[in-house]
Formats: sequence, structure tokens, C-alpha cells
Amino acid sequence: MMKECLLALETSCDETAASVVDLNGRVLSSEVVTQIEAHRVYGGVVPELASRNHIMHMRELCEQALESAGVKLGEVSAFAATSGPGLVSSLLIGSTMAKALALAEDKPYLAINHLEGHLLSPFMGYGGSDEDLGMAIPPHVALIVSGGHTMLLHVKAVGDYQLLGRTRDDAAGEAFDKVGKMLGLPYPGGPEIDKLAVGGDKKAFEFPRSMMEAGNLEFSFSGLKTAVLYHLPKIDLKDAQTLKDVCASFQEAVIEVLVEKALRAAKLCGVLLISVSGGVSCNRRLRERLVERGGQQSVEIKLTQPRYSTDNAAMIGFAAVHRWRAGLRSALETDVSPNLPLVS
Repeated sequence: MMKECLLALETSCDETAASVVDLNGRVLSSEVVTQIEAHRVYGGVVPELASRNHIMHMRELCEQALESAGVKLGEVSAFAATSGPGLVSSLLIGSTMAKALALAEDKPYLAINHLEGHLLSPFMGYGGSDEDLGMAIPPHVALIVSGGHTMLLHVKAVGDYQLLGRTRDDAAGEAFDKVGKMLGLPYPGGPEIDKLAVGGDKKAFEFPRSMMEAGNLEFSFSGLKTAVLYHLPKIDLKDAQTLKDVCASFQEAVIEVLVEKALRAAKLCGVLLISVSGGVSCNRRLRERLVERGGQQSVEIKLTQPRYSTDNAAMIGFAAVHRWRAGLRSALETDVSPNLPLVS
């Protein structure tokens, strides 16, 4: 029996990804090729290198995603791709591929906001039936926390989002990576800090909790990053325990702000559900603290499954299914936008 599904592509930064998602939101396949090793020597993502690698892997990943899903190209109902935000040279690879396939197969194309993919990803893989797989997403507060974005939104319905607050400078994931670099840790620094913090004393250093008393839902992590920098000449990072203590103390400062502001937003909006997505949502201490504090205030915490936290095409496909079911389609002339806003 023919499966009704769409093929989604994600190339916003340094992950090349393809996924087949059925029209009820069930992920049939999810293929990802990461470029971490290619960029590690440079200490960050090199846009031209990223786009070259996308070109190298795109066709093979599409074929793998279709094969893993047991779907032939001619059976795909629509094609979707991330259209922004992201690196323009990378975005063009996935969007051009999806448009070409849509044109060749005479099927619809859907341009998807990368942030909406993250926003909806906590609801992927839940539910007991095909009709119930996260398609009915209730009103809630969403915390998106990644290398490029940190923001709080009031989600009233799919496509109806109100921005509550965002970072005024570094995103949380960016702060993790920059501090990791200061400490001499391999790129990306976030996962390395997470590992080392397990054995550290989170109270060893009193790092600032920026904007906690401001009364708003904005974030700022540049001051925290600078505070770590000023501490480095006073300590011995060659001592393993000291390094762990710095990681634990820095991590706790970031997490306390994220958790408390998310709970503050939920109270302000009168909701008892917080969703958390983005690469930083993989952080073990953040997940632990969110569940702990949420339980204390009778607020449900819905966390993205770790495999869908970092950039992937399954979340793009999931967002595309919601738009498909709402009757939305995109023109093939739709251009990519490196600064595409989620909320106008």
C-alpha cells in the first residue's frame, strides 16, 4: 500500500539531513551527516566548507532516507526544506534540492522555518495512534535554546506564536562554545562542558546570573562569559578538579537563568506546560533541573528527544506536515533567508 509522506531536507548550518515523515507526523526515516570533525580544526563552522560538504552528501542522504522508509521517490506527496534562518550558502543546497525534486515530480514544495522545526520537535514521537502523533499541540510556553538562538515564546496554536523574550547578545549554546574554547576544550564546547561538569562543584565559583532581577524575559550571557574570562588568570586549569569546578559553576549559572525565566513565562501566560528544544536541551543538568523545578510548581516539562535536539530533517518534516495539513504550500520562487524571523 502506498504511504502518504513527504521528504524533508535540512542544511541550515553544518548538518546535512534528510527525513521521510508520513502525513500523520510519524518519522519513517531520519538520516544525518555531521561535519563536526571537518570544522573542529577551525574552532567553529566555516560556511564555504559547510556548503561543499552538503553538496557531497545531499543526494546520497536523500536516497538513504527513502530506502530506510521503504518509499520510492514517485510516492512522495511533497518536498520540504529549511529556508532560514541559517548560513545562506548552506540553506541554498537543501532548498534547491527540494525545489528540483518538487519540480521534477510535479509535487508541492514547502519552505520551513528552522526555528519552527525546533519549536515543534518536543511533540515528535508522542501519542498512541497515527492520528494522535503530536498533531494536536496544546497552548504552552516554548524555550528554544541552541547555539544560535535563545528565546521564549507563547505558543497559542501551530503558527500562532508570541515572542516573550530573547537573548540580547550571545545565545546560550554560543556562550557554552566560547567558554569551552577559553578553557581549551575541543569544539563544540557545550557537550564537553556538560561532561566535565558532572564531576565538578557547581558552587565553587560565583558567576553572575544576568538579568534575573530585571523582571522581563530577556536573556544575556555575554557578561557571564566575560566573568569566566576574568577568572582564568587566577586559577590553574591544569588541575583537573579546578577545570571541572569551572565547568560546573558556569553551566549552573546558564541553567538557572534558563529554568527560572521559563517558569516565569509559564506563570505570566497562565499555562502549565513548557516545551524545551534546540541543541542545548540535550544538556543533562538542564533537563534534570527543568523536571525538578517544573515538578515543584506543577508545570509539565516536555523535552525534545535527544536524537531530535540538534539539527535534523525529521523536525523540518514534522513542521511541514502541520503546514501541509493546514493547506499551506510554498512557491518554487520562495527564496532562502539567513535571518528569517519566526515571529513577525
